[in-house]
Amino acid sequence: MWSEKFLKGSVMDAQKQEIIVGDLPKGITRADDAYGNKVWNVLGHEYHAKVESSSSFAWLSLDPSGTGVPPHIHPEQDEHIYVLEGRYTLYLDGEWVTAGPGDSVRMPMGLAHAYYNKEQGAAKSLFWVSPTGDLPELFAQLHNLNDPDEVVRLSAELGVNFIPEETLPGFADGQ
Repeated sequence: MWSEKFLKGSVMDAQKQEIIVGDLPKGITRADDAYGNKVWNVLGHEYHAKVESSSSFAWLSLDPSGTGVPPHIHPEQDEHIYVLEGRYTLYLDGEWVTAGPGDSVRMPMGLAHAYYNKEQGAAKSLFWVSPTGDLPELFAQLHNLNDPDEVVRLSAELGVNFIPEETLPGFADGQ
């Protein structure tokens, strides 16, 4: 029978080998846990680490109403958002768009972007970047930091460049 041959030839052989991809450790980060117990308060958002390796970094973002991250660029990282709850208003390279539950947002490296929760309730999303770069270190340094100038300075040192809103085409249209 074809299925038995398939199982014997492919699945059983695959079960004999351990597949290793980069330095990403196998395992599960439970819904209520943070990977490595890393939780940060960054610009009013609560970030819970979910995955961290050299190739990718993911965090659960809890975003209260009225919070946001101003325009910035990741010159060497692609960034993604998978919206779980709420609705985000996003600036993506000159355009204003919204994303809600089940939507995936793609922000390629070098793309100017910003996101805001302008809704009445909280929003919740899974964010991730690839490659990881210094983003976990940046989050650690920004944890509970309230000085905007210091946020901008540290971010620039660790690979995230904030952009003055007035220099961006179409930014004022979405305010």
